[in-house]
Amino acid sequence: MKIQGKMFIWLSVFVLAMAIVYGVWSKEPAGTTALFLAFGLCIMVGYYLAFTARRVDAGAQDNEDAEVSDDAGELGFFSPHSWQPLSLAVGGALAFMGVVFGWWLLYFSMPVILVGLFGWVFEYYRGENRTQ
Repeated sequence: MKIQGKMFIWLSVFVLAMAIVYGVWSKEPAGTTALFLAFGLCIMVGYYLAFTARRVDAGAQDNEDAEVSDDAGELGFFSPHSWQPLSLAVGGALAFMGVVFGWWLLYFSMPVILVGLFGWVFEYYRGENRTQ
């Protein structure tokens, strides 16, 4: 992960330079704002990857002599039967339609989003998967 963190940090430096140049030359606020927000996103991802790389063992991607098979194995736990992302997607779609059709639609989307978020966070703390 060390190389990915460095790549995003260097990308953020480039995007910041381009945002400044674009802002000075074009004097157009929307594109300049978008580039500064892209800089912020790049810096956040780069910082997270660099921060995480210090706390985990070096991966195969950090070794120049590594083979593709060196990175094989378990990638993590992924829930095989969760319906909560669908609930969040429906709630998010309703919320974005509220921006288009009227803010009153948020009254219907927020409960769907909150139920989906609550269900996803506490998915393994109830029922047969509950820890004792």
